[in-house]
Amino acid sequence: MSDQSPFPEKIPHHYKPQVSWSDSYTKAHQAIESLTAILPAISPSLSSSETPASCLLHNSDVATQISTLFRSPKSGAVNDNLCAWLYDTFHSSEPDLHLVVLRFIPVIASVYLSRAALNKPLAGFESVLLAIYGYETAARNGQAITLSIPDLSHSSIYHETKQMAKSGATELHLAVISPSLEPHGTVRSTRRARIVGVALELYYSKISEIPIGSKIEFCEFCKIWSGQEHNDNEGENCESEKNDGIRGGRLNLPWELLQPILKILGHCLMGPDHKNKELFEAAFCACKSLHARSLHDINPRAILATASLLKLGEMAAHHTISNNEIDYTEIAITNVISI
Repeated sequence: MSDQSPFPEKIPHHYKPQVSWSDSYTKAHQAIESLTAILPAISPSLSSSETPASCLLHNSDVATQISTLFRSPKSGAVNDNLCAWLYDTFHSSEPDLHLVVLRFIPVIASVYLSRAALNKPLAGFESVLLAIYGYETAARNGQAITLSIPDLSHSSIYHETKQMAKSGATELHLAVISPSLEPHGTVRSTRRARIVGVALELYYSKISEIPIGSKIEFCEFCKIWSGQEHNDNEGENCESEKNDGIRGGRLNLPWELLQPILKILGHCLMGPDHKNKELFEAAFCACKSLHARSLHDINPRAILATASLLKLGEMAAHHTISNNEIDYTEIAITNVISI
């Protein structure tokens, strides 16, 4: 655990500056040029592309190289050039480059959480996580994210209350989705889960733009974090993986970490990419592992949430199977009028 970040903390402005195409291209090109000094092999097509940031985001070879470096025993230290590159890239104020950094949040979180429990110095990882945390704190102005829960004691566009509301029922019922944020310049053990959780919340907010490979990797890490990797004898692809150098066993999963994890898994199960069989199976198996963990911990809130995700996953799988069965008696819906 590090008491001080090796890179100066930068808090971006609340507004998003307007960046021209040429500025975006230049920043992405500079990021790629800097990365070539760190990675052993980068395809020249990245620099010559008309959309270098998008190509960098979706390049599987680059993703594999970065993930491999992060899994190495010496990654995340104060002099880690790759962490410094991610830090500088995230502060480029270019949204497409933000996605490139967020794409690696799963592997950073997994390696960091497993090693931080061993009290290893990980100033490089912490600087990247603090940069993301500072960005989200500034964007939200430190405010909590809340949701107004419908209450029949208050009139709405659908109904009017006939009885006088009680004095205690005059206030709106607000559910706190994400608590308020306080600025932090260091990562302490008491703040670690919250800081990593905020990074996962930002990952979730951009998840529709994140490559599927990153989501699958996240699901695999969830099984490791649960410490309850599930082997299904009924045919699902839930086989345990071999030790890959970052396996730290079960991790402490407080709600501030588990909540964004379940949001991400819910997207993988029910989102637009759920038709990808590999992603769906990985997410479903991760939910099974986390459900087993919540049962083991006797955590009612986690039991309810994971059981609900499993039920939704089963419904989605059944719906997919039903759609694959052709009903020749059904009248086809078409925009073409036949005369």
